Amino acid sequence: QPQLVESGGGLVQPGGSLRLSCAASGFTWNYYAIGWFRQVPGKERDGVSCISKNSGITSVADSVKGRFTISRDNAKGTVYLQMNNLQPEDTAVYYCAAYFRTYGCILVVSQYEYWGQGTQVTVST
Repeated sequence: QPQLVESGGGLVQPGGSLRLSCAASGFTWNYYAIGWFRQVPGKERDGVSCISKNSGITSVADSVKGRFTISRDNAKGTVYLQMNNLQPEDTAVYYCAAYFRTYGCILVVSQYEYWGQGTQVTVST
């Protein structure tokens, strides 16, 4: 059974950092592109960043460019999202997701096959 489990969320002050992790199991992880998305109540789920199966290609949303970095360790079946200089507008539930893709990645919700349960990130004083 394919499964993605996020961890690392929490409460942080503006300007602080968090590192989210996404652990995968139950499918051939190395053939899948992985994406991070976020959602606040009443709004659509937005793409944050994604990484190709071999880490050669990444994509980052303009809203987090220069602050968030995605990486993956295929040997561990884990993808990371390093988030620096967090701001209140980054507050959301963060989800990781996976889809089979031979090259590159795209931040389109409908493309993704497997989703985690989400982890809450709150940026506040």
